[in-house]
This record gives sequence, structure tokens and C-alpha cells, in this order.
Amino acid sequence: MEDIRESHYRRQVKEQAVLFEISRILDSSTDLQRAISPILDVLAEELEMKRSTVTLLNRLTEEVQIEAAHGLSEQQRNRGRYSPGEGIIGRVIKTGEPVVIPNVSEDPDFLDKTQARSGIRGRKNAFICVPIQIEGRVIGTLSIDREHDGESDFSFDVRFLRIVGSMIAQAVKVRRRVQEEKDRNKELQKQLENRFTPSNIIGKSNAMREVFDLIQQVSGSNATVLVRGESGTGKELVAQAIHYNSPRAHLPLVKVNCAALPESVIESELFGHEKGAFTSAIASRKGRFELAHGGTIFLDEIGDLSPMTQVKLLRVLQEQEFERVGGTETLKVNVRVIAATNRPLEKMMTTGGFREDLYYRLNVFPVNMPPLRERKSDIILLADAFAEKYAKLNNKEIKRISTPAIELLISYHWPGNVRELENCIERAVLLTSDGVIHGHLLPPSLQSAESTDSASVTGLQAALDRLERELLEDALKSSKGNMAGAARMLDITERKMGLRVEKYDIEPKKYS
Repeated sequence: MEDIRESHYRRQVKEQAVLFEISRILDSSTDLQRAISPILDVLAEELEMKRSTVTLLNRLTEEVQIEAAHGLSEQQRNRGRYSPGEGIIGRVIKTGEPVVIPNVSEDPDFLDKTQARSGIRGRKNAFICVPIQIEGRVIGTLSIDREHDGESDFSFDVRFLRIVGSMIAQAVKVRRRVQEEKDRNKELQKQLENRFTPSNIIGKSNAMREVFDLIQQVSGSNATVLVRGESGTGKELVAQAIHYNSPRAHLPLVKVNCAALPESVIESELFGHEKGAFTSAIASRKGRFELAHGGTIFLDEIGDLSPMTQVKLLRVLQEQEFERVGGTETLKVNVRVIAATNRPLEKMMTTGGFREDLYYRLNVFPVNMPPLRERKSDIILLADAFAEKYAKLNNKEIKRISTPAIELLISYHWPGNVRELENCIERAVLLTSDGVIHGHLLPPSLQSAESTDSASVTGLQAALDRLERELLEDALKSSKGNMAGAARMLDITERKMGLRVEKYDIEPKKYS
């Protein structure tokens, strides 16, 4: 009796050590599949378990297959596929109860699909299989093979394996929650990336995302929109995006540049005129508001309207009606108004340059377009799009934009905003002879922005130094910072490459 107690005690101590090691393996690995195999190795080495397997149930296919195994070849593992209820493993999956087979060679329910026991003769080989469960639902099994003398008590094995199975189940549960959280985050990220983006506006910066959200919110309504922003930021594109994503998309979008029309004709342009209304009015003519009936009118540079025209525009906004110049008939229109300006309307109101009541009628839903200097992350996207556009228009192939050119584009302050960037890229596309937009092809205004803290240099040597530096940086970019590779591209020795990199204080690691 004392020997039996001592044996049980030693076994318990050993099992505790094994459980500790299994816990350590599970804690140290984020990949459950990689963790299971070491666990089975520990079971085999420490507890004399010859073969061991972990199977998992695929809920979609209703098939049980071996996830990890010790003592089985790859071919034998691939054979281990079961349906719920099939064989011993299938029975455990279906019932959720452990099964002990004292001698597999004498049990007809033991299928030995893996064919791993076919060579066993004259020895008793026990098979013990326990369920792996999460919240009462069987997700797989843990099973082991063990030789025995026919008198062994397998209750210790069942108890111990159930503990190990529970540890594996908890690890599966935790990792599934982590994976579900990752999947939710990916889905959320995907939704954020696939948020409404007008097809005619390029930009992924936070500033532009805010603009896109405003466009999406206002497009479905009939609200008057006032687009604010510096010249060249793309205010007209916002008007187009709102119109073509609105219920009025199939109806006209009429554009009027209020600053481009003389004061003497702006009223006629907006509201039309009757025959004989003035000297050159030889026939009646519809104005822009009539032409836009049912659709949208875009009034660009609204801050340049004269006080008299502002009064008449206010009436259209309030009453949706007007009279043609020289006419007495009141015309009704259904027009959505989108206005834009780069002028400080609030300041103009204090000086009488812009009517306060008109301002509040226009400023129902303001959209502020950020200047390009506040959306630096969009510069390369825009540059690529413009390069592609003007390459097609001029039948040229543009392969890439060089690193020095990119640095110049990013560092420049862009007072002319997107319009200025487009002009710069068009110029560079026309000038390039090798399909690459180099820094020296950009306008002089950008060249001076390359390093504002350095002294101004002129002359042939300065130009040659600038070109040499650009070629060095371009080669390092292509070779991902590899000096030897860059030297081969430039057809110079590594020594010369090193001297020139040192001369221009270039950091190759920057390009790796």
C-alpha cells in the first residue's frame, strides 16, 4: 500500500511539472498551431505516451481532422479524417465523453485510419481519447497511445488528459477572441478605407477625409453649400462631387465664375434678359438659373458680386423666383445653389462689401477645402495622378518620380495649391527625356525650397553638384541603400561612391 501511495505521489509531482511546462508553452506562443506540437512532445517524453494527437472539428465541413500529432508521419496524419460519430474519435466528438480502449487490436470500433498500429503484434496498446470543449461545445479531441500490462488503471490518464484538454481549450478560446478582435479591427479599417470618396477628388489625408464626410452628408439634401478655401484648392471639384452624388445628378450642373463676368453683364448672365432690354439684346435669352432648373448652379468667386446683384441673388435664394432683365414676368425655378469663394466674407461684411443676410443664406452648410500645405500626405498621390494624366496627353511614358524630386515637392509650401502642383508636373512631363521626373525639371521656385537654410549658390559647378547629388540619391533609392549596388548603377567604383556620398553628407541607411 505504501508503494502505491509513493507511486501516486511521484506521478502527481511529475504531472504537475508537465502541466507547468504546458502552461509555459501556451503562454509563450501566440500561434496555437505551433504550440500544440511541443505540448504533445512533452506528453510523450515525460509520461511515456507513445503516440498522441489533437484533432479539431471543422464546423463548416463537419469533418474532424488531425491538427497536430506526435509519433505519426505526415502521410499517417493526412489519413486521420473522421465524421462525427465515426470511430472512437468521432464518438468522442459526438458525445463529449472520454473513451478508453484497453487494447486497440481487440476493439472493432477502433478504425486505425492512420494505420500507425498495423505493425503492433503481441503487445497491448491502449488508446485514450478525451474531448476538448469550449463552454460545453466539443471543438476537438486529445488522444494518446500507451503500452500496458493489462492491469493498468487508466483513470489517472483520463483525469490528466482532461486537464490538458481544458488548457488547450482555454488557449483556443483566448486566441479566437484575439483573432475575432483582429478581424473586427481589419473590417473597421477596411470600412474606413472604403468610406465615401468622390471619384473626381484625390486624397487620403485626414483633412480630406473630413471633406469627403461632409460631401457625403450634404449630397442627398437640397441644402445650399458654401465652399471656402484658397485659390487652387479644388472648390469646383467639391461642387461637382456634391452634384453628381445627389438626386439631381441627371440634371444640369451650371457653372458661373462671378469674377470673370463684367458687372454690366453679370445680371443678364444669371437671370437672362428680354428682347430690347438693352442695346445688344436682339432676342430674349435664358439666364444661368433658368438653364439650371431642376439641377444645380455653382457660383464661383461669390465674393466678387456687386451689391446690386447680391440683392437679386438673395431673392432667388429666399423665394426661388426672379425676373429677367427688362422683363416683368416672375419666373419660378427649382435650383440648388453651391457657392464658393476664397475671400474673407466675414471681414467684407463689416466693411459693407458683402451683405450679411446673403452670407447667412449661403452659409447653410460650409465646406472648407484645406490648402495643399496642410495635406502633405496627398502630394505624392496628386503628383502621380497628374504625371499619368499628362503622360497620356503627350504620348510619353513616365516611369517614376525621383527621390530628390519627391523631396522638393514635399518641402515646398505651394501657395498656388493643387493647381500649381498640376502645372509643375505638366512642365516636368514635357521636359523629361528618360521617363523620370527629376528634381532639376521642376520650376526654380521649387529648387529654392530644397534647402532654405543654406547659402544661395549659382554657376556651373553648383548645378553640376546638384545634379550629381540627385543621381547619387536616385541610385541609392533604387538599390535600397546598398552602396555597392548604387556604384554599379552609376558605373563607378565603390571607393568613388563612398567619397561622393561623404562629400554630399548623404546617409545611405535612409534609403534601405
